[in-house]
Amino acid sequence: MSFMMSSISADQQECLALNVYHEARDQSELGQVATAQVVLNRVEDTRYPDEICNVVYQQRFNDPPGAPIRIGQCQFSWYCDGESDEPRDDTAWHKARYQAAHAYYLYDVGYDVTDGATHYHSIDVNPSWNLTKVLTVSIDDHIFYRWE
Repeated sequence: MSFMMSSISADQQECLALNVYHEARDQSELGQVATAQVVLNRVEDTRYPDEICNVVYQQRFNDPPGAPIRIGQCQFSWYCDGESDEPRDDTAWHKARYQAAHAYYLYDVGYDVTDGATHYHSIDVNPSWNLTKVLTVSIDDHIFYRWE
């Protein structure tokens, strides 16, 4: 069975899949779906931009899309780490695209594996912002949170 993200543009699909690839390509299918659903939860939250690509490429200073990238100042670190964003692992890229579509489909039918999470971090870090959020779930090596 193949899931299609027919109600969003190809550009928006690509942004969601790129985020899954860079944030969770080494995670399980559920972990990949969860990272995609955080982006979708942010799209629905008025504190964030209302399009997938704008959420994925958002910088902490709320610069407009297309503004110069400030290294280390992006919502998702892969986007402003100074490295190429081009997927290099074809198998992982295919899986990320599929899981992004799966995440969108599940979200569209009302199933959010993160219970409304708008934030996550690796178990390897302990950011100060997590004290101001409600932990919703841990999946693989990511911990997910939502606003109170």
